[in-house]
Amino acid sequence: MTSLAELGVPTARRKPRGVPTRHHSWGVSGGVDPAVSVGIARLYQLDCVEGMRRLLPDDSVSVVVTSPPYNIGVKYASYQDARPRQEYLDWIERVAREIKRVLEPEGSFFLNVGNKPDDPWIAWDVANRLRQSIVLQNVISWVKSIAVEKEDLGHRSRITGDAAVGHYKPIRSPRFVNDCHEFIFQFTKSGRVPLDRLAVGVPYQDKSNVRRWKNSAEDRRCRGNTWFIPYSTIHSRAGQRPHPSTFPVKLPRMCVLLHGLSRTGLVLDPFAGIGTTAVACMQLGVPSVGFEIDDDYVAWAKDRLSEECGKANHTSAALHIADVGEEAQPVSHNTGEDNIVKMED
Repeated sequence: MTSLAELGVPTARRKPRGVPTRHHSWGVSGGVDPAVSVGIARLYQLDCVEGMRRLLPDDSVSVVVTSPPYNIGVKYASYQDARPRQEYLDWIERVAREIKRVLEPEGSFFLNVGNKPDDPWIAWDVANRLRQSIVLQNVISWVKSIAVEKEDLGHRSRITGDAAVGHYKPIRSPRFVNDCHEFIFQFTKSGRVPLDRLAVGVPYQDKSNVRRWKNSAEDRRCRGNTWFIPYSTIHSRAGQRPHPSTFPVKLPRMCVLLHGLSRTGLVLDPFAGIGTTAVACMQLGVPSVGFEIDDDYVAWAKDRLSEECGKANHTSAALHIADVGEEAQPVSHNTGEDNIVKMED
């Protein structure tokens, strides 16, 4: 079995964002080479259960952020997303047991799962199956689209009218409302893992609360368990988001930050897709490993990570120039997703 040193996981804490973390060897046992090796990201074209068993030691992963197929009939390129429910849940449980094995004692496993209108139990069936082997510590609602009326915003709001922001896939059936959210389940081994809640916190709307609450050392409070994370507007699915079921980069980034960046070594995405979790980790300066079986998705992941690595290196160079006193400004490393709030499609 491969050691963390062989995988190239650094023992030092994270460097500032935009400064690439240096690694040694990413050699693995059994002669398995990564299909993608870009900067601090490694992606293997392997089934995730096989990959974890072959490449990852016990207690070697700090954070897992992933979104498996939901078993709702999505048209993936290399996977049949319509299996008998019991078969699907048995498979998810096998994956989760391997994740539990590789997860550190104080690690976090963030699992994004959604439903479909005529089968609203899928996510909860998955969570209930996993409760047999791992503890559900938090349930977060990922809100993809929301409508807020001006009268509900209070007199301090700068919004001048009703607002509807985000993206959703319209449901045309008269029986169901539009499905505008999904779940993020945080599993841990003990249910007692401390979190860096203010790392993804929000400023107080009423600033008097900063002085009122004894625990408010700064103008920042816990965001809570509803996260509004919209997709960026796309004009060509084939050219911008070829994977049929991916999440925004901001989602895995927030999961890692909530777990605690200073306590994060290696991040794993067993269903890497087009590399979204790896991109988020690269932005945070955290090493990542992922598994993906589809050729096209692996190729897309490589392109995305190469582009992101180029941004990181550009930023690092600009920061270095600024440090030695040259007249230079750091190049922005932000992908733009942090602040995008688009009107609904």
